[in-house]
Amino acid sequence: MVRDVLILFGMRARNLKWERGKYQMFEALGCHSCFKSQCASWRVHVSERLFTSPCHQKVSAGPRKQVCEVVLQHFDQQYSQELGQLWVVAREVLLQPHRWQYGIMLNRFCAPEDLRQRLCLQGFSSLVDRGSLQCFVHPARTRFPSQKHQPGWLKQYYLLNAASLLPVLALDVREGDRLLDMCSAPGGKALAVLQCVTPASLHCNELIFERQQWLSKTLESYVPPAVRNILTVSNLDGRTFGELQADTFDKVLVDAPCSNDRSWLFSAHPQQSAMRLGERTRLPEIQRDLLRSALAAVRPGGLVVYSTCTLSHAENGAVVQEVLSCCSNAELQNLEEMSCSLGHRFTFGPSSPFGLLVVPDHGRTWGPMFLSKLKRLY
Repeated sequence: MVRDVLILFGMRARNLKWERGKYQMFEALGCHSCFKSQCASWRVHVSERLFTSPCHQKVSAGPRKQVCEVVLQHFDQQYSQELGQLWVVAREVLLQPHRWQYGIMLNRFCAPEDLRQRLCLQGFSSLVDRGSLQCFVHPARTRFPSQKHQPGWLKQYYLLNAASLLPVLALDVREGDRLLDMCSAPGGKALAVLQCVTPASLHCNELIFERQQWLSKTLESYVPPAVRNILTVSNLDGRTFGELQADTFDKVLVDAPCSNDRSWLFSAHPQQSAMRLGERTRLPEIQRDLLRSALAAVRPGGLVVYSTCTLSHAENGAVVQEVLSCCSNAELQNLEEMSCSLGHRFTFGPSSPFGLLVVPDHGRTWGPMFLSKLKRLY
């Protein structure tokens, strides 16, 4: 049943069709031949073309995606009550995907040394500098080409919603940590972990087989063979980890399946959207089970970060609140320092004792993203 529900909802932040539909780097830059020849100057050639090509420009409006009115009406009713004026602005941003911004996370394993300088010259600025993690953002929406997966080659950067880095930063990963990324596909947060440090082990799990394949391809595209020996990729129900691997991990990330606001607004089939909305009330139960499983899988003294990409309180603070009420060995951790240090980059929602909510805003289109941090006491 859970597998069917997750397939129906299409899971979280980005769907596969949208990801595959991006501009591919070599098509955008017209440099197929330089790749096929695999010449020694490939990296330099591509790096130069990235910042001189007309494709790196402010994006024009382009064709509009079709808004699903059924979902929009549902969101209007719920979020106007939960967020008030913040929803008015977030609604405008979410309905204009041609204005969504993207962060550029550099791959420390292969990015050219001058790539950072070139980004800065083009108006990008560093969003965060945590260890070797480097992510750059631009004040305007820019069309930055996605790099195509090619066996044997590592990609130089990863495009992402910059808010998706916050759960990784909250996890505060250290060298030697044993980590579990319980709902890992498509793999962006696992990559962010590996950009910060090299943990002792990183277990990346994904329930849906097709998404697990996508996850594996992502890791292959960014992680060198010498580092892959610390990785484990599995296809398990995340709710089983609390029993199968109790007290095993130092830190666990639960980027839970949720009602993905960005993709749901542009659902292709109104009938499918109506089914999703009808089943939406079943998601918090799955999310609570995943969070409880994470708290059992982490060792005493370890940390768990719970995150979603929805604005819905029922899937965010309410989930954390209910789990805390039945898990006496879990303690909520304060994220105020993060909200203060990154308040100039992200717009945070109404103050909540259970976590931070990133709300899309004009000029800061990041989110939705909710995160909460818990510590297992015993």
